[in-house]
Amino acid sequence: MVRPTNTRFAVAVHVLTYLAGITDGRAVSSEELSRSTNANPVYVRRVLGPLRGAGLVDSRPGVNGGSVLAADPARITLEQVWQLFQGDEPVLGLHGPDPSCATGRGVRRTLTALDRTVADAVATTLGRYTVRDVLDGVVEAESLPPDTVEGTLPPDTVAEAPS
Repeated sequence: MVRPTNTRFAVAVHVLTYLAGITDGRAVSSEELSRSTNANPVYVRRVLGPLRGAGLVDSRPGVNGGSVLAADPARITLEQVWQLFQGDEPVLGLHGPDPSCATGRGVRRTLTALDRTVADAVATTLGRYTVRDVLDGVVEAESLPPDTVEGTLPPDTVAEAPS
């Protein structure tokens, strides 16, 4: 069974998309973002920290305070968001085998190289999409039945499958 990766990337993209399209520039509380993402408000605030640090989100203090989008959604690539939360962490979830085991050393070396290849492919693919593209998908999905889970990507940015 495939284990899902950390959800910070998905929650961050959700938050950025929500701020880009749903809020019309008004400040949004972490509680409201928590309801939309179905994540704990503390978790949402932990996701907002790196987004603020990268200049993608601003915080407004006060009674009507909260988070607002600080950048053009058409200029925020999903790769930027991925790098904020993934960094150089392994994509494949590498383990630490016994260093005295030749098989373990060989497997680790090979999987580390494969991990970098996969990470580069993920970054390249995510670099083709922006928060604006995700927002466009949200707008399109509003006309679909509620149980539709299959998404679509903008046709002009879809990567061609290798032959």
